[in-house]
Amino acid sequence: MVRVIRWNGRDLPEELRQLPPGNYVLEPVDADMPPLTQAEEDGIRQALASLEAGRGVDHADVKRSVLAILKR
Repeated sequence: MVRVIRWNGRDLPEELRQLPPGNYVLEPVDADMPPLTQAEEDGIRQALASLEAGRGVDHADVKRSVLAILKR
């Protein structure tokens, strides 16, 4: 599952507190890229909600789509 969070560099984000125990990979998003539009953020949130509910497309397809957006 891909989850985008905002972090101030000091405080542990609530999104991380809610994750179950396990191993995670955190990767910073390039600070030089323009921020996502509201429509892009909404689309990502809708896609994640759909996947969490057991609907949607294959994880690999979602990952490719998210990476394509982030590389724009």
